[in-house]
Amino acid sequence: MSSMLPGSMLLTGIFLHFIPMKRRSVLKNLAAAAAWAPVSSLAAGWPKPEAIPAADKPAICIFSKHLQFLDYEAAAETAVEIGFDGVDLAVRPRGHVLPQHVERDLPKAVEAMKKAGLTVPMMTTAITSVDSPHTQGILETAAGLGIGYYRMGYYRYDKNRPMQAVMDEFQRQGTALAALNEKLNITACYQNHAGARYVGAPIWDLGMMLRQIDSAYLGCQYDIRHATVEGGQAWPLGLEYIYPYIHNIVVKDFHWAQDEAGKWYVKNVPVGAGMVDFAQFLSLLKAKGFEGPISLHVEYKFHEQDEPVASTRQKAVETMKRDVQALRTLLQAAGW
Repeated sequence: MSSMLPGSMLLTGIFLHFIPMKRRSVLKNLAAAAAWAPVSSLAAGWPKPEAIPAADKPAICIFSKHLQFLDYEAAAETAVEIGFDGVDLAVRPRGHVLPQHVERDLPKAVEAMKKAGLTVPMMTTAITSVDSPHTQGILETAAGLGIGYYRMGYYRYDKNRPMQAVMDEFQRQGTALAALNEKLNITACYQNHAGARYVGAPIWDLGMMLRQIDSAYLGCQYDIRHATVEGGQAWPLGLEYIYPYIHNIVVKDFHWAQDEAGKWYVKNVPVGAGMVDFAQFLSLLKAKGFEGPISLHVEYKFHEQDEPVASTRQKAVETMKRDVQALRTLLQAAGW
């Protein structure tokens, strides 16, 4: 008999040997692996699970950073005109809602969005620990308004510190933050951001830390653009690994370009115009039963810096409508 293990068994063995898990995590991840089998080419030989019931279409939310030139009421009206289902509110320094005024302004922002018919399932913050400025006020106010998720601030690897020391710090702070989240009934989501020093950029590091923290109240906001930049052809492996901890996703697109000096850089482009394989990505999520929400980011330039508000608003409507329509077409093609 050959001493070589099949690829899937070897991969599973590596995970189970190197990553200690609590019983709940083991069961959850075994279930996740089974549910992935129909759509992953790596799992072609695995047993086929029962069909997963179709989920409702995920809510498409605009990251309110892109509408910060408008007040809450005007931003809500614009988001509705564009065709969004909800809003991912920027509640951070220089955000749509400033942390020091959160008790006063966040209720106003949420009221304006809901009055226009939008949902507010999520917000974006700079919170990295329970000791971050205004953490208690932000989370208590948001939870009281029914906001279920918030994106965390970023951790970075320091070339003067061992990587493991940074990961250990993330786990310590994340465990304490998850405990606070559980008390308030709100969930933190850490975004995988591309870059040489970003914790979570490789995906594997984030997955390992979340397995150790092992809390339903601290997970991942998965960004397919950043994952594709860092993962190339291997991003589906990272997605499979991190999926049990994904609560919501970010959608945007890019392609590699060269500047005048011939240096390669990441250029942000409209949804569907770049290198992100949305067909495969959304099909994988659909097969897993992902329910959203989705935060749509518009990171490419669509207006001039000092343009009048009315002109900027019109360009925002035209630009974002194309992205929303493109995303809805992609979701439909994936079975939603």
